[in-house]
Amino acid sequence: MTFVVTDNCIKCKYTDCVEVCPVDAFHEGPNFLVINPDECIDCTLCEPECPINAIYPEDDVPAGQEGFVALNAELSRDWPVITERKDALPDAKEWEGRPGKLDQLQR
Repeated sequence: MTFVVTDNCIKCKYTDCVEVCPVDAFHEGPNFLVINPDECIDCTLCEPECPINAIYPEDDVPAGQEGFVALNAELSRDWPVITERKDALPDAKEWEGRPGKLDQLQR
């Protein structure tokens, strides 16, 4: 099983999670993070580090967000690895908790 970054990360991109990943499974896009399922070792360290609860075990992805499993796999092939914490996006607080942000995803 792998962990998956879901909708709530879009337009926020908090990076607290990347520093605790022992295998560098996180990849960074313009306004979203993803987890490479081939690298994730299911260590559970990242999930509690996410301040907005955007990371879930693959089997527990919220209803309606199952497409993020494939999206994480797809985008992790193209986006660079991120291993160090960065500041969140400038307007992250405005986007926290807003549902249905997939149309805001920048590739």
